[in-house]
Amino acid sequence: MMRITLLSTLSLLAANAVGAGAQSQTHTPPGCRAFPGDIEWPSALAWKALNLTVGGKLIAGVPLGRPCFNPGASQARCTALKEHFTELEPFTEDPVNVMSPYWQNNSCSPFLGPTGTCSLGNLASYAIKVTSAADVIAGIVFATAKNIRLTIKNTGHDFLGRSAGAGSLALWTHHLQEITFFRFSSTGYSGPAVRLGAGVDGTDLLPAAKAAGYRVVGGSCPTVGVTGGFTQGGGHSPLSAKYGLGADQVLEYDVVTALGIRTTASPTKNPALFWALRGGGAGNYAVVLSMTVKVYPDGPSAGAGFLILNDGDDTKYWKAMSAWFKHLLVLDKIPGYMTGFTMGRDFLSLAFALLPDTTSVTDITAPLQPFFDELATLNVTLAQNSAFISPSYADWYTSWAVPVAYGTNNALGGRLVPRTVVQNNLPALINVFRDIVEVSTPEIEFSVINGITVNLTTKRIGNAANPGTSAVLPAWREALFTLNFGIPFAANAPVSTLKFGQAWINEKQSKLRAVTPGGGTYMNEATFDNPNWKQDYFGSNYNALLAVKKTYDPLGLLWAHSAVGSDVSWKQRVDGRLCKV
Repeated sequence: MMRITLLSTLSLLAANAVGAGAQSQTHTPPGCRAFPGDIEWPSALAWKALNLTVGGKLIAGVPLGRPCFNPGASQARCTALKEHFTELEPFTEDPVNVMSPYWQNNSCSPFLGPTGTCSLGNLASYAIKVTSAADVIAGIVFATAKNIRLTIKNTGHDFLGRSAGAGSLALWTHHLQEITFFRFSSTGYSGPAVRLGAGVDGTDLLPAAKAAGYRVVGGSCPTVGVTGGFTQGGGHSPLSAKYGLGADQVLEYDVVTALGIRTTASPTKNPALFWALRGGGAGNYAVVLSMTVKVYPDGPSAGAGFLILNDGDDTKYWKAMSAWFKHLLVLDKIPGYMTGFTMGRDFLSLAFALLPDTTSVTDITAPLQPFFDELATLNVTLAQNSAFISPSYADWYTSWAVPVAYGTNNALGGRLVPRTVVQNNLPALINVFRDIVEVSTPEIEFSVINGITVNLTTKRIGNAANPGTSAVLPAWREALFTLNFGIPFAANAPVSTLKFGQAWINEKQSKLRAVTPGGGTYMNEATFDNPNWKQDYFGSNYNALLAVKKTYDPLGLLWAHSAVGSDVSWKQRVDGRLCKV
C-alpha cells in the first residue's frame, strides 16, 4: 500500500509544471541541486500540489526576525523579539529556525531592521509539519523528483548545521510526540521499554516517565530532542554513568529510508542500519519516526554541587583545578556517580553531581570530601556547597539540571579526555585549559569549559560498550570525561564575529587534540569545519558507516556537514547550494 502511495504521489508531482517563473534567468548548474531563483526550482503549482499531498501541512520558512523588517512593523513586537532572541523556545518551536547563531546567521537579525535586508539565508525554504510516515515519504518523493535539498529538523539544537539548509525542504518532526510505555520482548532483551516519537524532548519525557514509575536516559538540557541528534550522535546524560549513552539504550527504530520505504531497524531487521543509527550521526542514513528504548525503575537520587572562586592568586587557583581533575579519577570508580562541572578563569562550579538509588546524602558527599580536604591545604574555600536527596530522578533533574542556563548565542568545541591523559600528562592538559579560559580578544568576552564525567567501560555498563554493538565513537569507552568549551556572542554580533569564533574554537580544538591522543570528540558538541572530523567524530567506525550510507542512501539525498560520506557526495557552495563533488 505504501508503494502505491509513493508512486501515485510521484506521478502527481511529475505532472506539475517545473520552474520558478518567467522572471527567473538562470538554470541550475549541472550536478547541483535546484536553488531558489533557478528556472528548475519548483513552481508555485508544484508546492501547492505538495501541500495538498501532506494535508495542508506545508509551511513557508520565515526568519524569526522578519517582523522587525515589515513595513509599519510594531515597535513593541520588535522590541519583545529582541529581548527574547537568545532564548531557546522561539527556535525549538519553529519549523525552520535553528538555535546556532552561525547557522541562523544575521541576514534577518531583528537588530539590523527595519531598513536592512531580510532573507532566509541558511534556513529551509519550506517545511513539512510531519505527523505521519506518509508526510516523510511525500517529502522524500518531492525532493527527489525536483532535485532539491532535504533537511531534517526537530528542535534545532545543532552546532554542526545539520538542521538548516539554504534552498531546502525541511522535514519538521517536532510534532511526532508519542510516548508509550510497554513491555518489550526480543531475543536480546525482554523488559520495560518506551516508544518515543522523533519530536519528544526532555520536557515531555521526564514527567511522563516519572508518572509511569521509570527513568529514561535523556539529555542534560530539557529542550533537547531525545530521538534525533542526541541519541543518533551518542547522547550523554546524567544517567549515563549508571546505564550508558542514549545510543546504548535503543532496541529498535521505526524509519523511512532515503528511497521512501518505511521499515524497522533492529538487531534482526536491517541490522547494519540499526548499528549506524546508534551513534553514527543524525540525519544521514534514514529519517527516524520513533525509537524504542530501555527504561529503568525510578527511585531516589542524590544530588550535590559546589562553587570555588579565584581570589586573585592564580597559582593557588590552578593547583586547585589540577586537584579536581585528579579527583575525577577517584569518582570515576564509583558506579553510577556522575559530575557536571563548569570551569572558567575565575571559578569552578560543580553544577550537579548525581548518584541514583540512594537515600543517604553521605553517599554522594563522602566521595567529595578528600577533594575538599585538599582545597583546605591550598587555603581555598568553598563559596557554595550543597547536597540533598530527591525522591525521583525527575525531581533531581528539576532541582539540579533545569536551573543551568542554556542560551542560543554561543558556539561550542569539544574533546573526549582519556583517563590516561589525566593520569600521565595532566600539566599539559591544564596548560591548554588555561589557554582556553584566559581568552583575551575583542571578539570574545569570555570562555568556559563544561565537563561531564561518565564511566562507559564494558566493566561498568556491560555488553552495550562492546565494540560492534553500536556505532558510538570508541573513544567514549576510554574517556574519563567529555568536555565542551563555549564562547558567547552578543545578540547582535555580526557574521564576521561568528566566523572569528569558529576559527578560534578550531584552533583550541587542535591544541586539545595534541595533548589527548586517541581522545576523539562528541559530535553533538563540536565544529562543522574540524579538518579531523572523520577520526574525531567517528574513529575506526568510519569506513563501515560509509558502507551503510551507500547502501541505504545510494542517491545521496540526505546530506549534512561533517557527516559520514559528506565529502564524497556533495559540497556546499558559499551561497548554500549543494553540488556534486
